[in-house]
Amino acid sequence: MALAGIKVLELAGLAPTPFAGMILADFGAKVVRLDRIVESTPDTMARGKRSICVDLKQADGVNVVRKLAKKSDVLIEPFRPGIMEKLGLGPARLLEENPRLVYVRLSGFGQNGPYRNKAGHDINYIATSGVLSMLRRKDEKPTAPVNLLADFAGGGLTSAFGVVTALFERERSGKGQVIDANMVEGSAYVSSFLFCNRFLMPNPPGENILDTAAPFYDTYQTKDGKFVSVGAIEPKFYNRFIEGLKLKLDPGNQMKMDEWPRTKEIIRHAILQHTRAELSEIFSDDDNCVMPVLDYDEVTSDPHNNERRSFFTDPSGKHIPIPAPRLSRTPGTPDRGAQPMVGAHTREVLTEYGFSGQDINHLLKIGAVHDTNRSKL
Repeated sequence: MALAGIKVLELAGLAPTPFAGMILADFGAKVVRLDRIVESTPDTMARGKRSICVDLKQADGVNVVRKLAKKSDVLIEPFRPGIMEKLGLGPARLLEENPRLVYVRLSGFGQNGPYRNKAGHDINYIATSGVLSMLRRKDEKPTAPVNLLADFAGGGLTSAFGVVTALFERERSGKGQVIDANMVEGSAYVSSFLFCNRFLMPNPPGENILDTAAPFYDTYQTKDGKFVSVGAIEPKFYNRFIEGLKLKLDPGNQMKMDEWPRTKEIIRHAILQHTRAELSEIFSDDDNCVMPVLDYDEVTSDPHNNERRSFFTDPSGKHIPIPAPRLSRTPGTPDRGAQPMVGAHTREVLTEYGFSGQDINHLLKIGAVHDTNRSKL
């Protein structure tokens, strides 16, 4: 696998940090998640990882992390600026002890600036980035795309990309570095199209081609209460779209914005006369930009997704996307086992990283680390 041999230490956190770690694990990295002893963070993206419990309030617990970091390639931390320094685990110290370490600081607002210590969540970060203001229909309030944009695209995914680029550069320089990954800048970056192409969206939000104003780029409800997506932007696709619905619309008026509300209502009414399955049949050839909006439980039965095996089913029955993109020789391969129990690998990991049995027993005795399996030993 592409990242085989890379050792990652992931300090447990919410959404973006575990996603970054999951990406690295899917592509072969050995990821150790460092959990709190008293309070564990819910994590449904821990596949392929191992979990150890360390008490960072104890000096011995901090020293455990330092020793792990000395033998790791990557460390990902999810705290507000300054927390790791207070623990004695800041990048200056850890990179002095391991100059090859790639140290990822994944935060909301970044390591400096007046908002650096401000609390926030995905919706706050995309609000600050300017992106949220553009995500709305006409005369409606901005609507966040759940927490996908900042947490996962702007946070976890860009962090994983940063790790790979830093590891690549390390091959030349032999040196690690600090990555300031923050969700304000990350969400803005993945939305670069919106900033760089304002000429394509010159009108207020909700009144442009791509933000639901255009009748040929939107979703519509079908006769059976389901939905289809329409993306018939190019004239040839628009022509086939109105032909498929048997509408007497002038294709030459496609870009006349003053016609859009009336046209959208005509299309809405026409689509309501058909079930989603009927529309899929009508627009089944390759030159139609109409696709059904699949529910979560339908994705694996879709013929395209099924043939490509784009999803797998985990032990709990959930449909889970496979790693992307696909590499021809070293593709990502998700671990299909159960999510690791918090602290299930403490003894195993510490042994692997050079702690003696006597050292581990001492750490367990004083509560600096916790092993969920110790009663089984």
